Amino acid sequence: MREATAVPALFAFLLSACATTAPVAARPIDPYRDGQWMGRGISYGPHRDGQRPGGPSPTRAQMREDLELLRGRWSLLRIYSADPVAETLISLVREERLPFKILLGAWIAPDAPEENRKQVETAVRLARAHPDVVLGLCIGNETQVSWSDHKVPADVLVGLLREARRGTTLPVSTADDFGFWLEPRSDAVAREVDFIVLHVYAMWNGQPLDRALDFTRGKYEDVVRRHPGIPVVLGEAGWATAKHTEGEQATLIKGQPGEAEQRVFHDQFAGWVERDRIVSTWFEAFDENWKGGPHPDEVEKHWGLFRADRTPKQAVR
Repeated sequence: MREATAVPALFAFLLSACATTAPVAARPIDPYRDGQWMGRGISYGPHRDGQRPGGPSPTRAQMREDLELLRGRWSLLRIYSADPVAETLISLVREERLPFKILLGAWIAPDAPEENRKQVETAVRLARAHPDVVLGLCIGNETQVSWSDHKVPADVLVGLLREARRGTTLPVSTADDFGFWLEPRSDAVAREVDFIVLHVYAMWNGQPLDRALDFTRGKYEDVVRRHPGIPVVLGEAGWATAKHTEGEQATLIKGQPGEAEQRVFHDQFAGWVERDRIVSTWFEAFDENWKGGPHPDEVEKHWGLFRADRTPKQAVR
């Protein structure tokens, strides 16, 4: 989490003004390059064991190794924060002409206006400098759904979305769970974005493996109907390979975790989004052992298609 700091008076005034300014006309999301569809993607957390956001970061060489593992399988990478790691990734893709586009995030936290502003400013700067690499901006991740541990007021999010959209000609969005996007209060946020980034976790919602794809597809279609005319990117869906026997994950998750189960859902999911040309970013590329609690089976550590040491699980062998 980022520490909260005081808001400069001028920025507070501008943010307030943003919230009452009419949004600009919507911009299309363009998941193509040279006629090739670039819409099948994956969420990329680059931190390895011993690294974490705000702490030790991956080297350029480590990120280059990651991209070699991912190229040819996915063409869209989603990252969650506008920071030096994001800048390194974008420069790697651009300078080495790697076959990726990037959905670039700006991490938005509660009671952190200065850091939020810096995130948006950096995302805008990178988007303006590299419009050939950046597909669009995603301002905030799960900041509105009821169970979020980093909720921000909707008017603050709207102000930041408008600030981002004024700074770039690329499409701008925010990401959240279907539990938010299906609520009436989501309409005010949806009016401010060029596309919706949707999260659907069949596993977290108590679904067994044999109903996981139908559940995911159903929620996607529900959100499309709820917000007609706004493109929907399926920004997170996945299946974990382990879970702890305590806490919410033990009670909410009914489907069996495991590599074989992950492979089944991944193959079903990939077939659907490829066939229907649904822009998506599977969650996620690599296990991230810095996440969640200290227990090694904590579910948040085990969503990757590759282990933290970069060895492949069954779905990508």
